[in-house]
Parts: sequence; C-alpha cells; structure tokens
Amino acid sequence: MRSLTGCVTYLTAPITTLKLALIGCSRSPVLLFYSPRPAPFYHPGPKIAAVFTQGPELLAVGGSQLFLHEPETSAAGASVTTPPVVHPACRPSCGPVFLSLIFVSGVRYGELNMGSVTSFFGGLCRKEVKKEEERLFRANDRPYNLSYQYANNAIRTSKYNVFTFLPLNLFEQFRRLANAYFMFLMVLQLIPQISSLSWFTTAVPLVLVLSITAVKDASDDINRHTSDKQVNNRMVNVLIDGELKKEKWMNVQVGDIIKLESNQFVTADLMLLSSSEPLNLVYVETAELDGETNLKVKQALTVTGDLGDSTDLLAHFNGEVRCEPPNNRLDKFKGTLSLDGQTYSLDNDKVLLRGCTLRNTEWCFGLVIFGGPDTKLMQNSGKTTFKRTSIDHLMNVLVLWIFGFLASMCAILAIGSAIWEVREGSVFTVFLPRDPGVGAGLTSFLSFWSYVIILNTVVPISLYVSVEIIRLGNSFYIDWDRKMYYPKNDTPAHARTTTLNEELGQIKYIFSDKTGTLTQNIMAFNKCSINGKAYGELFDFSGQRVEITEKTEKLDFSSNQLADPKFIFHDHSLLETVKEGNPEAQDFFRLLALCHTVMPEEKKEGELYYQAQSPDEGALVTAARNFGFVFRSRTPESITAMEMGKQVTYELLAVLDFNNVRKRMSVIVRSPEGKLTLYCKGADTIIYERLHPSCNKLKEVTTGHLNEYAGDGLRTLVLAYKDLDEDYMDKWRKRHHEASTAMDGREEMLDELYEEIEKDLQLLGATAVEDKLQDGVPQTIEQLAKADIKIWVLTGDKQETAENIGYSCNMLREEMKEIFVMAANTPEGVKEELVNARRKMCPESADEPSVISSRAGLFWLQKIERVEDEKVEGEYGLVINGHSLAFALEKDLHLELLRTACMCQTVICCRVTPLQKAQVVQLVKKYKQAITLAIGDGANDVSMIKAAHIGVGISGQEGMQAVLSSDYSFAQFRYLQRLLLVHGRWSYLRMCKFLQYFFYKNFTFTFVHFWYAFFCGFSAQTVYDEWFITLYNLVYTALPVLGMSLFDQDVNDRWSSQYPQLYTPGQLNLYFSKKMFVRCMLHSCYSSLILFFIPWAAMYDTVRDDGKDIADYQSFALLAQTCLLIVMSVQLCLDTFYWTAVNQFFVWGSLASYFAITLTMYSNGMFLIFTSSFPFIGTARNSLTQPNVWLTIFLTSLLCILPVVAYRFIVLQLRPTINDKVRHKLRKEALPAPAPRRPPHQAYQHPTLRLRLLPRSGLRRPGDVPPLPAEAAPEEPPPVLSDRLSSGSEPAAALPHHRRGSGGCSEPVGWR
Repeated sequence: MRSLTGCVTYLTAPITTLKLALIGCSRSPVLLFYSPRPAPFYHPGPKIAAVFTQGPELLAVGGSQLFLHEPETSAAGASVTTPPVVHPACRPSCGPVFLSLIFVSGVRYGELNMGSVTSFFGGLCRKEVKKEEERLFRANDRPYNLSYQYANNAIRTSKYNVFTFLPLNLFEQFRRLANAYFMFLMVLQLIPQISSLSWFTTAVPLVLVLSITAVKDASDDINRHTSDKQVNNRMVNVLIDGELKKEKWMNVQVGDIIKLESNQFVTADLMLLSSSEPLNLVYVETAELDGETNLKVKQALTVTGDLGDSTDLLAHFNGEVRCEPPNNRLDKFKGTLSLDGQTYSLDNDKVLLRGCTLRNTEWCFGLVIFGGPDTKLMQNSGKTTFKRTSIDHLMNVLVLWIFGFLASMCAILAIGSAIWEVREGSVFTVFLPRDPGVGAGLTSFLSFWSYVIILNTVVPISLYVSVEIIRLGNSFYIDWDRKMYYPKNDTPAHARTTTLNEELGQIKYIFSDKTGTLTQNIMAFNKCSINGKAYGELFDFSGQRVEITEKTEKLDFSSNQLADPKFIFHDHSLLETVKEGNPEAQDFFRLLALCHTVMPEEKKEGELYYQAQSPDEGALVTAARNFGFVFRSRTPESITAMEMGKQVTYELLAVLDFNNVRKRMSVIVRSPEGKLTLYCKGADTIIYERLHPSCNKLKEVTTGHLNEYAGDGLRTLVLAYKDLDEDYMDKWRKRHHEASTAMDGREEMLDELYEEIEKDLQLLGATAVEDKLQDGVPQTIEQLAKADIKIWVLTGDKQETAENIGYSCNMLREEMKEIFVMAANTPEGVKEELVNARRKMCPESADEPSVISSRAGLFWLQKIERVEDEKVEGEYGLVINGHSLAFALEKDLHLELLRTACMCQTVICCRVTPLQKAQVVQLVKKYKQAITLAIGDGANDVSMIKAAHIGVGISGQEGMQAVLSSDYSFAQFRYLQRLLLVHGRWSYLRMCKFLQYFFYKNFTFTFVHFWYAFFCGFSAQTVYDEWFITLYNLVYTALPVLGMSLFDQDVNDRWSSQYPQLYTPGQLNLYFSKKMFVRCMLHSCYSSLILFFIPWAAMYDTVRDDGKDIADYQSFALLAQTCLLIVMSVQLCLDTFYWTAVNQFFVWGSLASYFAITLTMYSNGMFLIFTSSFPFIGTARNSLTQPNVWLTIFLTSLLCILPVVAYRFIVLQLRPTINDKVRHKLRKEALPAPAPRRPPHQAYQHPTLRLRLLPRSGLRRPGDVPPLPAEAAPEEPPPVLSDRLSSGSEPAAALPHHRRGSGGCSEPVGWR
C-alpha cells in the first residue's frame, strides 16, 4: 500500500454523455471522482467515488489521497466492465452529476467508451449499511481511515429543522390516541349533514393543546440546536502534517492525534498517548458521564508515553489500533495497539472518554478512537425505558370503556332516531321537508355520527393536559421541600421525572442496598486479624474488654513523617508488632500497600493524597501507610512503596482485576531481591476456597475473628499470598499476554488464567472496616413498616454483617417470631429450607403456589400471572446468602422463594451480585403485581433501580451513577419516609380526586345531552350554547379542579408522618379503581337526571312576571348550563379538604367569569357584530332577572348535593376510614407548636411581634403535631435556599385561610 502522487490530467463531462475506455500500458490507476457541477480543478476532500485499476477491481474509496494495491500486471486496452461497489458516504446527492476523470501520470486515453459506468452510477442511490463488528485504524493516516467511513466528531441531538418541524411534530402528536380522536371529530363537524355543532367547539381546544405541546417541543429543540452548535464549534489542537493546528471539534476524524490542556473537555473518545505528569498519568473528572466529581486516574502505555510532547515523534507515530465497535459500556474497553511488530493490550484505563474534563494535568496527547455519535457518551444518550404508573394503565383501559360506552349511547340514539322518523317524522315534513332520497335509515346513520360529535366530551381533551400539569406541580413540591434538603453536601431532593408521583403513594415493596444507602459509606480501618491474633480491641488488667470512646488514648504516628494525621487507631500492640519486625504483620501491611488500584498524588513533599475508586480501598491503603508501609507511586510496570522508612520498588508483572463475579483482586510482583509473590485480597468465602490445606487451623481461628467482626457490623476482607516459581511465571505471562491481546473471548481466557494461578494460597489474616449507619435510618424503617411496606435489603456484604445491620436498622427485631436463615449449597437443600420456613409461618399453606392468570393492558393483550398473598400471624424475617439465592432464583424454585419471602416482613439477601438484585426485583414485579421501589447509591445498584417501578438514587460516596439512572434522588435514606408518606400519599390522593371529579363533571355534562335527545326528536340538537360547550372544560371548570389537585391535603405533613397507616389505602387502590369509576358514572347519571328534568319541568309553560313567555330553547339552555356549573362548583367544594387563597380565587373567579362571559356573549353588541356566532341575544337578561329561575337553580343544586352529603355523613358514622379517624383526632387534639428557632424573649414578646419574627415554619395551625424526634428531624438549609424552599413543601400561596371538612363546614383558623 502506498500513497499516489504526481501529475494529474482532468477531463470533465456530463454523466449522460460520458463514455470511457481505459487504455494503458503502465501500472498506474485511474481515479474516478464525482462532483455536483463541472469542476476543471481538483478540490481535495472526501469526494472520490471510485478507483479503477487496469482490471475491474475497486480498491479503495473516499478521501483526497488514496492507499491501494497496485495491479500485478498491466493489460493494454483493458476495459472496465464490472461496476465498482461504492461506499454510501461517497454517493452523490440527487441532481445533475458530472464525472471528473483524473489520469495519474503514465495513463493514455483514447476512444470514449464507458462500458458499465452507467450501471455503476445506478448503484449510487442504493444504500447498504453494514454493522460494524470491529474497528481498525491507523494513527496520522486520514486517507486510510476515511476509507472505512467512520463517523466524524460532529454530533446532532436535535429532532427537527425548520422544514421538518411542523410535519414531524404533528405526526408525533397525532400518534396519541386522544389527539387523533379529536381530529377525527373535527373532520366530522365539517360535514353539514352530520354536525349540529360548529367546528370551533372541537378545533379551539385541539389547536390549543397542539400549540402548547408544539411550543414546548420547539423550545426544547432550539435549545438542543444551540447546544449542538456550541459543542461542534469548540476548538482543539489537532496534529496535521506535523503541526498542531486549531480545528473545530466537528472536523476531528478517527485516527487524529489531538492535544488537550488542563480544564479542557475531552473532544472524543481517545487512547491516551502521553501526558505532562510523571509516569504518563492524567486526572479526569467524569461528572458529565457518570455524575462523579472525584478525580479518576488514567495512565498511558510506556511505549507511547515516551513520545512526550514532541510533535515530530507524534507525527511519525504510525501505530495501528484494533478495537471493539462503538458501544455504550462506560466501564469496559477492549482493544490492541500494534507498533513496530509488537502488540500491546488496551483497556479502560488507557482511554479518555468524551464528556470528561482534564484536571490537574498541564497537557496530554490522545489518539481519536471514536468520534461524535460513536462515542460512549452519545451511545448512552439513547432513550431510557419510559415508566408508566398504574393509574396510566387504568386510564387507558377506562378510555376504551368510554369509547365503547359512547358508541353504545350513539347507537341507542340512532335507533331512536329511526323509530322517531318512521312514527313522528312525517308530521314535520310540511315545514321540514326531507332531501330527495333521504329515508329513516340514512337519517339514523347520520344521527349516529352527529351524536358521536355531541357526546365526545366523555373523553375530554383537557384531561391529559391537566394530568401533566398536576404531575409537574407535585414534582416541584419535592424539589422545593427544604425538609428533604441536606445542607452538609448542599443537596436538595430532586424529582428527575414528572410522570410517577402518584405511584409513590402506592409502594408495597422497597428494595434497598446497604452500603452507602443505609450506611454512610465512610470507611475507617477498625480491627484486623494477623496470623491468628486479633488486633483493635482494648483490655484492662483483668482481661475485660474496654469500651473505646473519644477520650481513649490514640496511637501516636508522629515518628512516621508520611502518616495520615486523620487516621485513628487505639491498639498499641499492633504498632509494636510491626516495629518488632514480625514477618506476618509486615507481609499483611505490605499486601495492603501493593494490592489495590489507588493512585497517589503528592503535591508537596510528604503530603500524600490517595485517589481511591472505593472508600474501602482508601481506608486499607491509609492503614498500611500509617503502620509504616507507605504506597508512594505506580507505573504500568512498577509499584514504589516506603517500607519502614526504606524505599522499595516492586516490578509489577500482572494485575488480576476485581469484579462483582470474582469478588477478589490480586497483584503479582517481583521484589528487588527477585522473589515472585502473588498478593490477593477478597471476600472470605472466595479466598477460603483457594487456600492451601496447610492453612486449615489458621482458617478456623480467623473465621472466629471474622464472625466477631461481622457481629459488630464491620465489613471484612481476607488477605492471602502465594510464592511463585520463575519458570512457571514466564510461561503464565506469555499466555496472559496472548489472552489480554485477544479480541475474541478475552474475558473468558483471562478468567481461566486467574483461576489457575490463584490456588493454594497462604492465609495472612483479615481486615475489618467500619461503616456507620446514616442518621434516622432505624426510625425511617420503623415508620415504613407501620405503613405495611415490606423492606428487602440486597447487599454484597457477608451474612453476619448484614444481620447485624438488620438489627441496628430495626428491620430484624427481637419480637419477631422467628428469623429464618437460608444457607444451603444445593438446590434440594434450598428447597427444603424454604418449604420448612413456609410451613412454620403458615401450616395450612398448599404445597403448590396458587398462580392466577388473567389478561390486562390495552385490548387485554397482556397476559399476567399473580401469586396470591398467604395470611401469616405475627412477623417473621428471612436471611438468604448468595449461594442459596442463586439456586432459589432458578425456574423451578423461584415461586417457592417468592411465597416464603413475601410471608416475611423483612428479607435480607447477602453476597448478591448486581444481576441478582435486578432478578429479585423482577420476580416480585412479575408475580405480586405490586408497586416496587428500589433505592441505592452505587453503580452496582443501577440494574435494580431500572428494574423497579420507581428508582431512587442517593447521592453518596460511590458517585452519581445511581442518581443518573433514578427517578428521584436525595442525599439521605431517611428522606424516603417523607417522599412516600407525605409527597407520595398527597400526590396519589390528589390525582385520584382529580380523576373522580373530572369524570363526574364530564359524564354529567354529557348525560344531559343524552336525556335531551328524547325531547328533540333525536335530531342531535345540543342542549347548551355552543360557546358554553367550548369553554366548559377550558375555562369554567379547568382552574378550580387544578387548584384542588395541586393544593389539597387531607391532613398536613406532620400527621401524615405520625400516622403511617394513612398510606395503606393507596396500596389497595381504594381511591380510584374500576369500581370507583363505575360509581362516578352512576353519580353522574343521577345528577344529570336532576339537572335536566328539574329545569325542564320548571320551565315548562312558565311565564315571566309581566306575562311574557320564557319557555323557549335558549332560556332552557341557559338555565341548564347555569345549574350544571353551580352544582359542579359546590361538588368541588365538598371534595376539597384544604382551602387556600388560590382555591378560593379559582372557584369564585370561575363562576364570576362564567356570568361575565355569558352576559357579554348574550348582549346586543356581540349579536350585531357577529350575528351568526352569538344568536342568544338577550337571553341572559331575560332569564336571570326572574326569581323562579334562581329558585330552580337553588332547588336543582340542593337535590344534587343533598344525597352526597347524606351518604358521606352515614358512611362517616358507620364505616369511617383511617383518614376520617385521623382527621377527627386532628380536630380534637390541638397539639402545641414546637419551640421556635429564635430565643424565647424575642419570639413571645407580643402576638404580632411573634408573627413578624418567626420563620414560616414557626406558624402552626390547630391540629399540628409536634416536631419529629431529634434523630429524625431534618436539617435546615442555608439562608440562601430558605427563601426559595417552602417549609411544608407547598408554595407560599398555599397558606390556608380556613379549612373545610367533608361536610362543607368551615373552621376558622387563628394563630396559636
């Protein structure tokens, strides 16, 4: 392969006339270009369409220069007969195409005879997309890399442009069933033979909804366009032709070498070549990728690090990279670098990903691997799974019901129309003659579609818009709640999704991680066991254990200049043992100093800072540092440490990485004396399986220490080592190099090698690290348990540690009847343990589970299976380890596991992998049909968080991966209580009230039309004024129901937390279900009968005071719609528990707007201006001045409301709910307000002064409960946030003026 240079000759002609024959006697090729216009000059760029040699073979495409094989022989007069295959990116766009023939020197040309060029260009418009299976490219070789047509570095996240916005956006919106339905209705309304309603009654609401959505989508896309443009036009230094040149990001290509400087964003996914730091290290911040702000360390290969910042060396660097295709795995990279005949392994530590930021590094050079859409950042920016609430699914089913019900009503009325036409229609033909050919059948058919239009309000378009507004408002309450704000980290709660709020009020199962979720994940080296002797505890002279407190004397490490001053340890005997030169103790700390992935940073001499991937590793390396084994630096080939004041450099031969399957990590080093040693640390169960039989006695002693540490709730690791033979190691290293550079099956080959060498280990001892509980965790779990929420803990810790944390958290309690422990190592043993436990809890339970199959979902296409709950007396707990869980999750045992676990109040799964966490969640989701919530803080919790109905991320010590995958996030586990018991319950209550009221008001509105049909000859005449129909849902009833749905609360936040039993109705779907929907329909049917027949009877043969007739259609329409609106307003007042100024304004303002608009529209002026649009001239002043009209309105309202009040009163007396009981108690017990934050002499000088001095949270209403216990009391935010955040999570406008009960009676509120 070589580059073609030299003189060229150009010949340009239109494609339709050009013919070509290639006559040559040299070995030079011909290059065929395309151009959108005649071009007598050669313009460099990726426009080459094909390359012909003197044979028919196409050798390369793309680029302004080419590398290609020369033909072996020359054949004079060879003609091109085979159409070449052209890469899609090289194909010309539509329109006139011209060919430019470039004859490289030495080529003769004669008669023009194109051969198959025409058929060649026939293939230009056929696009072939082949999935990339492997990426191959060369450094500093753009033409070669362009031949593969890898994506450049430009990104595009926008969805539309100026021309595609309108059609694409409308297409997306009309894919929603409701929008398409209303568009269909509007088309029907344009047909005069069908519609008795003007088109605007449907068009106005539809256009309004479509416009709001379109404006929102346009705004979002404009922001995306702006962001794309800003990113694509960033500048970076690119090495081109041996010089560093400024180039836009979007022009960077795969294989380019670029230079980054400190605090710059990484341009693309790069292979790190060299850096300004010693040992070719770079420090990057990955906040945009995974949310973590702690610095990560990357290190270049030594062979590329030697290039430094020399542009000459870098320009001549011609390494060839072969790697995996683009993918979204942020934590893995697999590739090889071939250079000077040698092959080097590439992994994630050698790669800088786009989205990272270079920190604490002056400069670095990198080779572009993936650009633009191929980068891992963009590969991860795809759409996540859209979660829908159970209410959403129910609404979909109900909408189908409503469609069926609408069709039934229209069919009944169409049949009525046919009967009426046959029996009565002939009487009216004198003054309403029929059109020729129109009989009763056609009239009935047209009536059907007319009533589809008129009765369409049973599916109101404003329903979906209102639901989204309510969800958005309730999400803001979570963001604004200062009682969920953590001032230590300046972290407020955040609702990352707005679609799941009401689901928070229905949680039945919580799946929680332990480390960092229930605990603080701040590790401290606490105890250890070395060669069978335990260290870390203190004893007095009598041998009694001494409790360690803050006053206990600490070890003095001042003799060690490199010691960490923050490290605390109390047992002097350990330090003395190390100083005495005990070989086991020194090997113990030598292992801790060598076997890890920590990176050191030494800004000043003696000031060491460790960058640790996990808090455990940081704690262990810091412990070794203080006991005289100081880790100083590392390179890819060595590790340097200070051992008891002496610097020692070990040759690093191999690192056997830790992962969630191996659960161990090893390093193989050669000491300065030439001794080869493998050091290994990992979980006790894993290391014990690999120990030499000679360690059995020591293993028993160490196991006793481990159990003791686990009983204290400490996290433990076991340490071991193995001396290696030089000959064996040479052979193993060769096999290891082959495996690490393999592109296929690399992980499997490496695992096999690791298993082989990590055998017959010698036990050194064990470490114990303390991880304290977070504040308020026991109280939170206790309250959630009272709410009948079952909590499962899924942890990677060992069984004893998890059990101890379970007791500390109040999940496992002494009063439990029994706590079952599953620890069998065979499927048969696991099954026996599960069956025995189940029979102890429920002796009469059947041997086989009761699985109920049913249909659900839209059109009942989804098949679901449900395992029924079995009644259990008393509380039980279940602890199951990783081995047993793996067997229990298999297909023949998973239902047995589910039955037994769901009988228990608490389940703790130990030694669980991330995949098993997700499997447990999916098992409960599938067979219990209950709402699940998963909460975690680390990357190992992401699969569990995504699998649950609702995922909650805790922004803790393990980074932000869990938060970025979650639906809700906050800083402390205790905030989960407020999220569920307050915000979740309120959101569910508000949404259910909204749906009940919304369906009630719309069905009532529609049913009146249905009854009126029997009095208008089924002529599809509307009972209301057309403008009232248009504005009913958009103006008159929209804001009051939104006010109730955004501000209503049956009890305040403190009572919600104090009485967790209030949460249980949501779990049982008591507030809104199919049964409640049917009840709403029946209520609407009754109300519509009253609203139609009472005004009809009252207006029948009625005259005014002056004897004039008012029994006309327009007066009846005005009376009916006025009665309807007043009844709807009164019903809403009865449904409102919590009144605010906003609610009052919305209710009274809507009524006032109705009368104002009605009087305006029915005035003489509007009639004169728009005669055809406002025909109800004078109706308002003619009717609303009559006393009998107002008496009819009062009577109608009374008959509609009185049964509701009576029914609620009877139910309240005979079958009060838990909400009724708590609200009754709230009225009876007016508890004193908590102590104010200001000094008493300021807060209580005078009532008016108190109101001025107290912060808002100091104002208390009757019925407020005392504050939460001190251990659960939330922290206060700094002053800068207190103005923005509301104390009760409600906006300032929501402060109450008075409270109304279910019966409608007001209760004045005064400040206590």
